[in-house]
Formats: sequence, C-alpha cells, structure tokens
Amino acid sequence: MEKRKIYIGADSAGYPLKEHLKEYLLARGYEVEDMGTDSTASCHYPVYARAVAREVQKRPDEVFGILVCGTGIGMSMCANKYKGVRAAVCSEEYSARLTRNHNNANVLCIGARVTGECLAESVLDAFLSAEFEGGRHQTRLDMMREIEEEN
Repeated sequence: MEKRKIYIGADSAGYPLKEHLKEYLLARGYEVEDMGTDSTASCHYPVYARAVAREVQKRPDEVFGILVCGTGIGMSMCANKYKGVRAAVCSEEYSARLTRNHNNANVLCIGARVTGECLAESVLDAFLSAEFEGGRHQTRLDMMREIEEEN
C-alpha cells in the first residue's frame, strides 16, 4: 500500500523549506496536511513535532510525517517520544532510503539550515519511494516496540 497522506510541520527556522516541500508534494499528488507554523516568527519546535507525531501515531503504518527545523535534531527527539513513531533525521538520500528499508521510519526530519531545497527534495523522494524490507529488520522493530512497552 502506497502512503499518500502526509502531515507536515516546522518551526520558524524550517518554515520556508516546509512551504517549499509542501508545494513539491502537492504537485506530485500527495495529500498534505500542514500542522504549522505559518510564519518565520519565533516559536517552539516541540509544538509542531507533537502535532505531527500525534497524527502519525494514530496510523503509523498508513501515513507519513515530515518535520523541518534548523537541524532536524530537535524535531526528531520530540517525535520519537511517541509510541509507534519512528522519526529519523536525514540530510542525504542514502540514509533516507535505508531508514525506510531497515527501520520502517514513518517521520522524516530535515534540517533547513543544513539541507538546501534541491537536496531536501531528493531526500524526500528517497524516503517516500523506499519500502520496508521486513525479515531480520522486522525482528529489530519488534525489539524497538518492546523497549517502548518497557518505558
């Protein structure tokens, strides 16, 4: 099943790149729900990580989340606090593809201050087009779920 619904969010540093990626996704036929922010005015990234992660958490195997901040790191740390959310910071295509292949990541975090628009498009394409490989990787995901349950 190809995922066509994407929740996208950003803080003030990520706002311009979020807007660019939103248009990029819409032009490719994705359904995109913008969870904010709506300007470059100073704001707090956990607000937007929470909004996207909560939506992905409802249907972790059916939708994707995209989060953009200065480095992608803060967004990733926040999103990974949610059970069933597997967020990864990626700044090049190889990691974006493998985090889907091996980790079945459902949230892509991008750093607007470290990734330009063209590269961000390529990273996004690699993430969205990759498929989870299952097999030994499913065993590892099951282990991650056990860790979530412990905590």
